[in-house]
Amino acid sequence: MVNTDDFIKRLEIILEYYSLNASSFADKIGVQRSSMSHLLSGRNKPSLDFILKIIDFFPDVDLYWILNGKGTFPKSVAIENLSNDITDSNTSTPIDLFTPISNSHEPIVDQSKFKQMIRPDENENKDEIEKIVFFYKNGTFKIFSSQFS
Repeated sequence: MVNTDDFIKRLEIILEYYSLNASSFADKIGVQRSSMSHLLSGRNKPSLDFILKIIDFFPDVDLYWILNGKGTFPKSVAIENLSNDITDSNTSTPIDLFTPISNSHEPIVDQSKFKQMIRPDENENKDEIEKIVFFYKNGTFKIFSSQFS
């Protein structure tokens, strides 16, 4: 359960960070101004719809942070700190772990050839790939499982 008082404090941090008042914040995320007022006064608890609207409109707001205070705000600061902490031992320069390999979110493996790639010849005794997971920059992922047994 979300602690309403702590949630209000985190909501006020968001308002201050984006230099917004309660009315303009409500307008931006598409909720009634009265709903925002009732929430900030502690009269109402935040709905799931309200929280999802915040997450959708403000990508730097981490879901776990807004709900229970775990994580960081803004998210981009945490990502920058992580990428700056990781360096290439040969050149001592930061490694960018968040640059996509390609510009599209299409799988690298052609699925029509997937079976040929992972299934060994009937007479060979090789290990088979169980699954391949692609993680995307936007936090989503796709899992491709071997179903050729």
